[in-house]
Amino acid sequence: MVAQGELGFNFNELEPYIDFKTMEVHYSGHHKTYVDNLNKLVGNIEFKDMHDLIRKNISEVVNFNAGGNFNHSFFWSILKKDISINGRIKELIERDFSSFQNFKDEFIKRALSLMGSGWTWLVIESGELKIINSKNQEIPLEKKLLVVDMWEHAYYLKHQNRKKDYLEDFFHVINWDRINQNI
Repeated sequence: MVAQGELGFNFNELEPYIDFKTMEVHYSGHHKTYVDNLNKLVGNIEFKDMHDLIRKNISEVVNFNAGGNFNHSFFWSILKKDISINGRIKELIERDFSSFQNFKDEFIKRALSLMGSGWTWLVIESGELKIINSKNQEIPLEKKLLVVDMWEHAYYLKHQNRKKDYLEDFFHVINWDRINQNI
């Protein structure tokens, strides 16, 4: 049985950047639906984690819901307000993007280039930081450090079609301590 992991913070904890209603609908509605669907679909199939379940390639719908569960769980894990960039991630960003502002600009540009629904990730590939997009509920193979949800349900209640405003607000709720742990 797949359990929906704890959010780790209250729905209002990320305000004013991500509002209570968006968090409530996102976690209790959208994310919970992926978990509920998986529990209906996988029955007694044994698997270690969402990657293992996807590798079994049971069906496209199982992979979609497993990806939705994994991606949302990862997203929740990197959110926390008022954590300044620090440590190894700061060094790597300065090495690979010259400055934090260059990184932020490139991350936002890449996220805005995503057509349709999906996710924008900061990953490590061959020791280098890369910003990549994944469509729908795909999970990148690279080592994942950071992600932003670019599905409309993640931003539409507060930001409507202003994705750039959502992304600017996202940079206020990144848990850089957790990103350092992900390295």
